[in-house]
Amino acid sequence: MKFIAAFPMIQKTVFASMLIGCSAFVFAEEGVTDSTIVIGQTVGITGQIAGPVKEMMAGANAYFSAINKAGGVHGRKIELRSLDDKFDPALAAANAEALIKKEHVLALFQSRGTPHTEAILPLLAANKLPLIAPSTGAMVFHQPVSPYIFNVRAKYQDEVAKAIEQFSTVGIKKIALVHVDDTFGKDGLAGFEKALAKQKLTAVSINRFDRVKPDLDGLVNVLIKSDPQAVVIVGSASTTADIIRKIRAQSASTQLMTLSNNASQSFVDALGSAGHGVMMSQIMPAANSLSTVLGKEFKLMAAANGVNPSYAAMEGFVGAKVLVEGLKRSGRNLSREGLIRAMESMHKVDLGGLMVNYGVQDHSGSDFVELTMIGKDGKFLH
Repeated sequence: MKFIAAFPMIQKTVFASMLIGCSAFVFAEEGVTDSTIVIGQTVGITGQIAGPVKEMMAGANAYFSAINKAGGVHGRKIELRSLDDKFDPALAAANAEALIKKEHVLALFQSRGTPHTEAILPLLAANKLPLIAPSTGAMVFHQPVSPYIFNVRAKYQDEVAKAIEQFSTVGIKKIALVHVDDTFGKDGLAGFEKALAKQKLTAVSINRFDRVKPDLDGLVNVLIKSDPQAVVIVGSASTTADIIRKIRAQSASTQLMTLSNNASQSFVDALGSAGHGVMMSQIMPAANSLSTVLGKEFKLMAAANGVNPSYAAMEGFVGAKVLVEGLKRSGRNLSREGLIRAMESMHKVDLGGLMVNYGVQDHSGSDFVELTMIGKDGKFLH
C-alpha cells in the first residue's frame, strides 16, 4: 500500500522534472551556451566588394580575437559565423534566414550594402533579432527608427552634404552626380538634391547606371558633355573605380568624390595613378592615428592579428567594439531582448575618440564625417 500511495507522488516528481527540463530547452536563448555567443553575418566575401569586405572583416575579427583571448564576455567567447552573399540581395536574405533558423544565432552583425540589408529587414522583425553595425549609411535604416537595427556609421546623405558644402566653399558650382540605380544610389541622390538646394545650386547632370550590367562608356560620355567641375560618385568599389578611370581618361581636371563605402586600401590600390586627388568622405577616424585611445587600441590589436590598417578595417573594428559593449551591458543572462535593451542604454558612449549614442527612439550611433583626399603615394590626406 505504501508503494501504491507513493507512486502518484513519484509520477508527479518525474513529470515536474520533465517540465522543468523541457522549459529550459524551449526557453534557452538562441545563440547562447555556457561558453559561447554565436553571432551571424552575411556579407559579400566574394564579388564586387570583396576587397573592402575582407578588410572590414579583418578589423572586426581582430577585436573579437582580443576579447576571446581575455576570457570573452561574462565567460563566453564570441563565435562569428560568416556566410558569403556575393553582394546579391536575394542571397543575403537566404543567408540571414539560414543563420537565424539553422545556426540559431543570437544576433546579426555588419551586413554590407543597402538593398542587401533591406532584404533581411523582414527576418529581423519576424524573429525579434537585432542587427548590429550594418555597413550602410542609407536613411531608410535611420528614419523611421527600426527597433532591431543599431547603426554605427554616419548617414550617406551627411557625407554627400559635407562634400557639396566643401565644393561650394571653394567656388565649385557646376556639380554632377553619378549613382547606381538601386536604393543605395537613390539615397545618395536624395542627399545630393537636398545638399544642392541648401547651397542654392542646380546639378549640371544626374546620371545613373545599372548595378549588375552598367554601360559605363555611355554614361561617362554623357557626363563629360555636361562639363562638370566636380562629380560625386555613389556606387560600389569596383564599378566606382572603373568610372573614375574612364573619367580621368577624358578629363584630368574634374574634381572627383566618392563615399566612405569605398574607403578601403584595396579600392585605392585598384585606382592606381587615377586615384591621385580623388576626394573621399570618411565615417571613421584614421586607422593609423595615434592621437586617440581608439587609434592606439586599433594599432595594437591590428598588429597582433596581422591586419593592415585601413578605414575599412577600422569600421569593422569599431562595429565589433560596439557589439561587445552591448553584450557586456546585457549581463550574464543574455537574450535577444536583453541585448536590444542594453544597446539602447548606450547614451553618448566614447569609444576612445568616436562617440556613439543610442536610445529607444535613436539607433543612429555616430554622426562622424570628415573629408579626405588620395595623395600621390596612395595614402589619404586629411
